[in-house]
Amino acid sequence: MNYLCLPWLVMAATLSLLPTGASALPYLPKSDDQILERLPLAPSDPVAREVRILRQELASQPGRLDLAVQLARRYTELGRVRGDPRFTGYAQAALANWWEQPEPPSEVLLVRATLRQRSHDFAAALADLDELIRRNPRDGQARLSRATILQVQGDYTAAASECAVLRRLASEVVWAACAYGLAGSNGQLRESYAALAALLARQPDARPEVKAWVLSMLAEMAARAGMNDAAEAHFRAALAIDREDHYLLTAYADWLLDQQRPAEVVRLLEAQQRTDALLLRHALALRALDSPLAGGEIEQLRARFAASRLRGDRAHLREEARFTLDLLGDHPQALALARENWSVQKEVPDLRLLLQASLAAGDAASLADVRRWLSRSRSEDVVIGRLLPKELP
Repeated sequence: MNYLCLPWLVMAATLSLLPTGASALPYLPKSDDQILERLPLAPSDPVAREVRILRQELASQPGRLDLAVQLARRYTELGRVRGDPRFTGYAQAALANWWEQPEPPSEVLLVRATLRQRSHDFAAALADLDELIRRNPRDGQARLSRATILQVQGDYTAAASECAVLRRLASEVVWAACAYGLAGSNGQLRESYAALAALLARQPDARPEVKAWVLSMLAEMAARAGMNDAAEAHFRAALAIDREDHYLLTAYADWLLDQQRPAEVVRLLEAQQRTDALLLRHALALRALDSPLAGGEIEQLRARFAASRLRGDRAHLREEARFTLDLLGDHPQALALARENWSVQKEVPDLRLLLQASLAAGDAASLADVRRWLSRSRSEDVVIGRLLPKELP
């Protein structure tokens, strides 16, 4: 299940790669025309103009909560779609006058919870959401956000309770997607896929962002069930609505890599390498094609992850672990990172990564952890099923 990335719901909807004691070396470009970084917004971008106007208005009226929240929400949505962590800082700065208040306004609490979730500070995000629900038990946004975090943490029982409450508070597509997305990770994959697909068929006039959200969920469900034709159709339909969505691009690139189609990943992400996750998929595709360009991107990733470690940013442990496993071939370190990531989030891709790192490192204890989780959660994934060794009699 993705992070429930509806813009109007505000909410969803990282490592030492150097020897101990070493410091990160700067990355040196191969040529003068190599692109090192892209600005988050071009000055001519209509969104940039909108944000600039909001910033100017807030600067002249710094006490205007409504302006601050509007700007913070805009930055939060831009960060979700583009996958750029800088927007998290911009959003927090917009709310600086209220951010540290012991009892900030509810609008601030919701944005703060979203940003804390995005940084994987799940305990703090849940505390903000709990306070929102205490103030207003019928706050559907807070309920959905809480269900999302609880599912990421693997607390399916508590997440299901929030989805059930949503049935009385939200539209059919929202509560049903919450419930089916959860059930699809908890032993009812194909049944949930069929129910969600039928739901979407009953929503011909749904807003485009809602369709893209549900289509991305269907694509991931179909992929985990091994329904490859359906998965590709859903991915392409979602991308036709929103080709800039960072999460969607990442998920589709992963599926293409699973299908041994790296050339298509290179084309898909040719101009979409702005984040660690997307650059990682591009580098994996180049490596699969034995491209000499892979080396440069591996060094960029090495420098990025080392910098994240220095900043204390641990939000991208999944990417770090996969980079270390598949591009560096450091199996013990990859397993350590995969286990650290698993301690924070327990979605199916995290389980698959832990399994792959355990197999590469030959770690029987970690393999046993994977088996126990599969038995408890009843999660289904064709790749995990193919990779997991059969237990000895």
